[in-house]
Amino acid sequence: MSVAFEDIEEAAGRLEGHAVVTPLIESPALNSRLGVRVLIKPETLQRVGAFKFRGAYNRLVQMSLAERRGGVVAFSSGNHAQGVALAARLLNLPALIVMPADAPAVKVDSTRGYGAEVRFYLRLKEDREAIAAAAAHERGAVIVPAFDDPHIIAGQGTAGLELVRQAKALGADLGLVAGPVGGGGLMAGVATAVKALSPATAIVGVEPELFDDTRRSLAAGRRIAIEPKGRSLCDALESPAPGKLTFPILQGNLAGVATVTDAEVAEAMRYAFQVLKLVVEPGGVVGLAALLASKIALPSEGAVGLILSGGNVDPDLFARVIRGKV
Repeated sequence: MSVAFEDIEEAAGRLEGHAVVTPLIESPALNSRLGVRVLIKPETLQRVGAFKFRGAYNRLVQMSLAERRGGVVAFSSGNHAQGVALAARLLNLPALIVMPADAPAVKVDSTRGYGAEVRFYLRLKEDREAIAAAAAHERGAVIVPAFDDPHIIAGQGTAGLELVRQAKALGADLGLVAGPVGGGGLMAGVATAVKALSPATAIVGVEPELFDDTRRSLAAGRRIAIEPKGRSLCDALESPAPGKLTFPILQGNLAGVATVTDAEVAEAMRYAFQVLKLVVEPGGVVGLAALLASKIALPSEGAVGLILSGGNVDPDLFARVIRGKV
């Protein structure tokens, strides 16, 4: 099942009045450093502090009355968890979120704060999908995937819809759009929207160096699942493989995938805080990291659209990063 531009427009209608239309902001300092106009889409300002609310609400609001009775189950390291939890609260649905025991405390606390029940699992020893499936069966609940769902993808695509239209309102054509890739839901949706409105715009995804499954999959022409050799600073982007639904969309629309190191991510977080005055979590800042580290070829014409996807970073980690201890 694919996702069409019309699906994203319909999702935008459902989200109106519920999701934040995040602004496009511009930094003269960043423009000067890169030598190109950069239009920043800070999804850090979205409800729950990340783009994930868009897809979660678009999915849940379309559930039938019969489906709503059992509520929802999701598995996530944090941002999807919070998105589903808030959407469920707004729609008066019970929600259970399966989260890794080492998830950032700020994300766990927020998920619970939105009214969801949290069940922990051991990331390296237990199968979160099996745990979620058993819980959903037990409750008669609907599983809400983090990215591999057409309604989720369409909801995330509304960020791209806004991005192009806001850029045009500022008198800018987009030569490039860059953003993070985990399972691929965000960039699959964004690419679908951007390519429909601005076909000449190049779309580039960015992954952590140790979790470059999308880059490898695109090179191989098929989905590749990696065996992680460690953890990444970008806990939100540790998916071992692109989704079954997201990969064909990415394959058809991405100009490429850049990878960044933890050190480059930390440097970008410091830059975002000190220069842009934004708090951005590691997974959310990878696009900026790639630009600052010259990992992405800049367009000869047009502006760069940059998606900062989330700002839910553990305070202690953020403090260490800002002090240069990470």
